[in-house]
Amino acid sequence: MEFTEQQLKQFNGSDSSKPIYVAIKGRVFDVSTGKNFYGPGGSYCMFAGKDASRALAKMSKNEEDICASLDGLSEKEMGVLNDWEKKFEAKYPVVGSVV
Repeated sequence: MEFTEQQLKQFNGSDSSKPIYVAIKGRVFDVSTGKNFYGPGGSYCMFAGKDASRALAKMSKNEEDICASLDGLSEKEMGVLNDWEKKFEAKYPVVGSVV
């Protein structure tokens, strides 16, 4: 499935009848099994329904970092992001991509 950023926002956990999605590097993961983390009130709920690539790379929960932009990230930050991507691949199914 392909999602626009606007469509992805619908999967932020606010509607319990829909799955919870988080994107990394444009790939959308179904993180519903981790709803304690990504659902409303969870420690990573700010990432739900968004591409969290930059924030994960920077280990940041700041609103301005929660986006798909990889511009200006250091080699170390890209390594951190790649580690997150591997963790997500091992734990959550890929359901689509952001276009």
